[in-house]
Amino acid sequence: MRNNREKQTEEILLKEYNRYYRLAYSYVHNEQDALDIVQESAYRAMKDCDKVNNENYLSTWIYRIVINCSLEFLRKHKKKELSEEFYDNIIELGSYEGEEENLCSRWELNDILENLNEKDKSVIVLRYFEDFKLDEIAHITGENINTVKARLYRALKKMNKEIVSHKT
Repeated sequence: MRNNREKQTEEILLKEYNRYYRLAYSYVHNEQDALDIVQESAYRAMKDCDKVNNENYLSTWIYRIVINCSLEFLRKHKKKELSEEFYDNIIELGSYEGEEENLCSRWELNDILENLNEKDKSVIVLRYFEDFKLDEIAHITGENINTVKARLYRALKKMNKEIVSHKT
């Protein structure tokens, strides 16, 4: 018989499934691989959900599992495929200062994102593609909020330089 925590975890998994899928897809750029990652993440979440002390953190804990499974998959498979589907719902990302002339194309954005390290890319994806607040990102990544802010600032600054170099 399933306990209350398992029921809560299952409800969250069902409710947030599309977001978990998009997150996994943002790493692997392949539909089937993203589905496999979400399935593995769901399995791990259901198996270990009793280890989460505060039920209010179940959702962000599952996001962390999805990120870890995605990174684990990339390390195992060393895949870096482009896919147009990933960018169908993306807003164009410009400079952190909001300079409209620095907006870039989907393909340029993909190149720029792929040049970021895994932690920086995670912060960018969670903030701009999944609309998480900085404190939520800190909890998901297990980092201090100031570290997340610094990582976001550095990543955006690096992306801005790349965008400018693509424009010239």
